[in-house]
Amino acid sequence: MSITPQNILRFTVGLIITAAILFVMWYFSSVVIYILVSAVLAIMGRPLVNWISKQHIGRFQMPRWAAASITLLAILVLFMSIFSLFIPLIFSKINEFAHLDFKTVLASVEQPIAHAQAYLQHTFALPETQFSLTDTLITSLKGLINYDTLNNTFTSIVGTALSMLITIFSISFITFFFLKEDGLFYSMVKAMFPERLQNNVTHALDSITLLLSRYFTGILTESLILMVIISTIMILFGMKTDNALLIGLIMGVMNVVPYAGPLMGGIVSAFIGLVTPIDGMTAVSTMTIIICTLMCVKGVDDFILQPTIYSERVKAHPLEVFLVILIAGYMAGILGMLLAIPSYTVLRVLAKEFFSEFSLVQKLTQNI
Repeated sequence: MSITPQNILRFTVGLIITAAILFVMWYFSSVVIYILVSAVLAIMGRPLVNWISKQHIGRFQMPRWAAASITLLAILVLFMSIFSLFIPLIFSKINEFAHLDFKTVLASVEQPIAHAQAYLQHTFALPETQFSLTDTLITSLKGLINYDTLNNTFTSIVGTALSMLITIFSISFITFFFLKEDGLFYSMVKAMFPERLQNNVTHALDSITLLLSRYFTGILTESLILMVIISTIMILFGMKTDNALLIGLIMGVMNVVPYAGPLMGGIVSAFIGLVTPIDGMTAVSTMTIIICTLMCVKGVDDFILQPTIYSERVKAHPLEVFLVILIAGYMAGILGMLLAIPSYTVLRVLAKEFFSEFSLVQKLTQNI
């Protein structure tokens, strides 16, 4: 594309408009998140709404508002069932951690700790009388996990739960109308653009809907598969069912955060194995089983499942996806990594529709 004053002006105006839209989205981020979550739920529930609305009871055809209500109720029941299954396990484990005797726990891994302390003393020339790795770990763990800390955490969770009621109501209300009126979300987005760009916006929304539907469906499927596989393997090794399900849940949920999530989930899972070892096994053996299992399962996930989800489903090169996640994590931490791929997908689609004459845009969007 030739560089002319008109093209430079157009590009500059486009950047200004994009920056303004991003600023408004950031300023009203809570509302934007409500709308986006509702849109995703509506995308997932739309096939069920369409199927229900086509059903007949005698001569009576199910109205779309009733189909939307039934679908929304099914979504709420699904999430409530999942929460009711796992929340008791989580709070039971929190209460168990609050009453731990850390000296007893660390005594079960005394030999590995002694080897680690000897290595640190040799490497950093630390005086033996001034450094005790066991005491350091006990102090650190007591600072992180004690009754007061967990009580404050529980109080914070209760307060968060109350505010979540407003969030749940808001998302449910918006989702109902997105399900009831199939083109409502499109109309809301298209209203922000002039008439001459309506076709481009429609094409962009179609592409975004398709790519994000594939992405979120893949993420949920991947997390469910990981949760079932990890929990099953832990049960086969003799771990108690509640601990196995908790480890599977942690890894399934944390896997939603690319790269960093599984690492954090693995650390928490290993700690669970440390404080509640498998019957008949030492804490070290239990932690070894957990770590080896997670590494093997994540190896399959990283080389088989994730390339399909993170690359093929959003039509981007794996290295491109990795760099986007890395930059987003540097800029906005865990939340940035969580939203990196969906946000990048939206930006790529919009760039293809409105700036397709630029060679860089053509290169980045050639597979869409």
